[in-house]
Amino acid sequence: MKKSFKKLSFFASSIFIFFIHLPFVFAKSIGNNKPVPNISMATRSLVHDNNGSPSISNNINVYDSLHLGSLELTKQAFNFAMLGFKTLRSMGKLTNDSVISIIDFSLSSAKKRLFVIDIKHCKVLFNTYVAHGKNSGTEYAREFSNNSRSKKSSLGFYVTGDTYSGDNGYSLHLEGEEKGINNNAYNRAIVMHGAPYVNETYIKSNGFIGRSFGCPAVPQNIYKPLIDQIKNGSCLFFYSPTPYYFSHSEILHRAKGAIS
Repeated sequence: MKKSFKKLSFFASSIFIFFIHLPFVFAKSIGNNKPVPNISMATRSLVHDNNGSPSISNNINVYDSLHLGSLELTKQAFNFAMLGFKTLRSMGKLTNDSVISIIDFSLSSAKKRLFVIDIKHCKVLFNTYVAHGKNSGTEYAREFSNNSRSKKSSLGFYVTGDTYSGDNGYSLHLEGEEKGINNNAYNRAIVMHGAPYVNETYIKSNGFIGRSFGCPAVPQNIYKPLIDQIKNGSCLFFYSPTPYYFSHSEILHRAKGAIS
């Protein structure tokens, strides 16, 4: 009886130890022995999306699988962009939810800091230069405003509008979605357009690209296909690690409330 009890206890202990170590066995086998990334609560909420519209099926791995880090997009910018994207879509704001565009103003203007990502097929469509407002800074954008005639960029989430032909040629209307932060963008004529001062020749001469009056101006050699890709209701996010923005963004607060 004692021998049987000992055998049973040994068997139970072995099973318990096996299940305790099972997660570590699988963790070592993922990604060619690369450590499993730490997953924040914000990112966890984006893993499964059952609303039936185009989406990234696993946002935990997208940043790494698209090598966005090697392209110098910061992970924080990407995570916040995806939170706002999901929030805007749940609000019915996005009629073009196949793409998301991210401008990472934590990077030098001499870097390709505009990223257009195909959500449906999980690929980077454009990675290029983009200007900031002349009063936001020289090489780096450090100051932002929602005020008319400020000649500064405005942070936050936008929804792209229709196209038109204006003083800067083929251009894209932008609608700021954040009250007090960028909701004056349309009245300020903050639009996306091509500009002759956004190119590598200008960078070689000055160390940074030229600046706009607040518009996200892009290179002239790609502005038309880029605009056509993101027009008519897609999400555009202007990011900077600015405490004021994070404390006042209603979209990010709404997203935080949804996952808390």
